[in-house]
Amino acid sequence: MPASILEGKPLADRIRAELAAEVAQMSAPPRLVALMAGEDAAARAYAKMQAKACRGVGIDYELRELDPALSQDELLAEIAAANEDPAVNGIILQLPLPEGLDEAAAQRALDPAKDVDGVHPVNLGLVAEGEPLLAPCTAQAVVALIEESGAQLRGAEVVVVGRSVIVGKPAALMLLDRGATVTVCRSTTRDLAFHTSRAEVLVVAIGRAKMIRGDQIRPGAVVIDVGMNWMDGGYVGDVAFDEVVQVAGAITPVPGGVGPVTVTMLLRNTVEAAKRQRA
Repeated sequence: MPASILEGKPLADRIRAELAAEVAQMSAPPRLVALMAGEDAAARAYAKMQAKACRGVGIDYELRELDPALSQDELLAEIAAANEDPAVNGIILQLPLPEGLDEAAAQRALDPAKDVDGVHPVNLGLVAEGEPLLAPCTAQAVVALIEESGAQLRGAEVVVVGRSVIVGKPAALMLLDRGATVTVCRSTTRDLAFHTSRAEVLVVAIGRAKMIRGDQIRPGAVVIDVGMNWMDGGYVGDVAFDEVVQVAGAITPVPGGVGPVTVTMLLRNTVEAAKRQRA
């Protein structure tokens, strides 16, 4: 029997309704500023998604388009201005940055209290401590979708394929905190199928189209596909969906799975940041 499809929209809609009600009770709407340099099509599309999502829950959204030729010092000055502006509650740095700019240094320059993307070392460190305040949005989305599936995480065998700082590593830590036994794999892991085939919950965030095949899946597993790869005129995940759907118990589609929940977690972080700043 094919797996149930774990769509992200129903969960996202439910959380956004809760956030809209919360924002309506605030003295002033939270304000999110996105900083974007360059003309990357994916970054611009994501900015449009952010703007629409913010309008839907009552968050003020501003896209500040920076000169693609700006220097590192000019970028840091833009970040500092947003950090220091009391009217700004959340800041997101749209990636990728133009060539020659230091992405890591720019992320470290964000005020951790306004870092609603959860990329500052302080926020990542709080995830490691088990006391997250503004955790990375995609990692939050992964955990929320697993919980939405009904999977029991305490004692479960969970495998995360991918070790990125904003998805694989924080998701693994957050799942550990929920009582799971977590293995983190990477593209160079020997006998990757050995690990994936014993996972009751499998999270794939490796950035390689259709890397995980149906014969690598434990029957009945919950599979969360974080990948978004352009292939043959459309987006596909890191999992070979047509194969895996025949084996898994539940699986997220691409697109339409993790993505809508990730944007929703950005909204949640923005509301949380505003509440803490105004307390």
